Amino acid sequence: MVDLSNATWRKASRSTSNGGDCVEVARVSDTVAIRDSKDPHGPKLLLTPQALHHLTRAIKNA
Repeated sequence: MVDLSNATWRKASRSTSNGGDCVEVARVSDTVAIRDSKDPHGPKLLLTPQALHHLTRAIKNA
């Protein structure tokens, strides 16, 4: 289990163009955590940096 209690969450700089609704990311050790900025206490997606890279490439190419 990854402890996210002290995670520093970052929101994308472009998030202001859509009303501020965006995803946020935090790097904790060898894990990248992703959450919905509208629901910061909701579920988080935990990925390795490599998996995040593959996910973002797949989204860009979709």
